[in-house]
Amino acid sequence: MITSPHNPRIKLLRALAGRSKERRAAGAFLAEGVRLVEDALSAHFPFQFALYRPDLSKRGLKLISDLREAGVDVEEVDPLVFRSASETETSQGVAAVLKLPEPGWEVQETPGFILIPDQIRDPGNLGSLIRSAAAAGVKAVIIPPGTTDPFAPKVIRAGMGAHFRMKIHSMTWQEIASSITGIQVFLAAADGQTSCWQSDFRQPLALIVGGEAAGASPAARNLANHVINIPMPGKIESLNAGVAGAILMFEVIRQRSEES
Repeated sequence: MITSPHNPRIKLLRALAGRSKERRAAGAFLAEGVRLVEDALSAHFPFQFALYRPDLSKRGLKLISDLREAGVDVEEVDPLVFRSASETETSQGVAAVLKLPEPGWEVQETPGFILIPDQIRDPGNLGSLIRSAAAAGVKAVIIPPGTTDPFAPKVIRAGMGAHFRMKIHSMTWQEIASSITGIQVFLAAADGQTSCWQSDFRQPLALIVGGEAAGASPAARNLANHVINIPMPGKIESLNAGVAGAILMFEVIRQRSEES
C-alpha cells in the first residue's frame, strides 16, 4: 500500500492533472473514476498503472479484479493520500495512468472522416465534440495549435470514454495539410456561403469547427475547400461549438446512410 504523498506514483498523478507539458514529458495522461477506467479497460487502451482506495464500491472492487486479471499493474493507496492526489472533488477512489497515443498515421491510411476542432479552448466543449465524434463514427480527431489539450482531465471526463475509441492527435497546420491530402475540407463558419443541408458530405472529408469566441483561425480558412453554415431561422448569432459540431457530424452520417 502507498502511504506517502511523496511516493513517485502519487507525484505523477498530480503532475498529469496539471499542465500539458507534464503529460507530454511523461507520455501519459490521467483517467479518474470507475466508469472511465472501465471504458479504458474494455477498449484495451494501454495502461501504465492504476491506483485505488480500499473503500471502493462493489463495482469498483470488481473493476480492480478485472484490471489485475488483464495484467494491469494495480496498487492500493491510503485513502487520505489518494484524496490528496485526486483531481476530482468527489473521487470514486480509482485512477489510471494511461499511455498517450502514438502520433499520426501513414498518408495512405488517411481516415475518411476527420474532425478538426479549431481554437476550442473550453475543456467541456472539446470533450463534448470528441464524444459526439465517437458517436458519429469519426475516425480521427486532429488537434491544431490554439486548441486546448485533449488529454487534460476535464476534457477526458467530458469525453465520457470517447478518447479510448478513436485516434486523437495534436499536429501543426503544416502537418495537418500533409496528413489529409486528397480529401475535402469543410469549415463551419457564420459567414459560410453554403448551407450544410446543401453540402455534399458523402465524400471523404475533414470538418473544421471553430471556437465561439475567435472563430476559425486564418490557417483553418487557408486549408478549407468549402466554408459552410448551419441555417438558423431564430434570432441567435451563433451556436455552442459542441452543439454545432454535433449537428454537422450527424448530417454527414445522415447523407452517407441515405447513399447506402
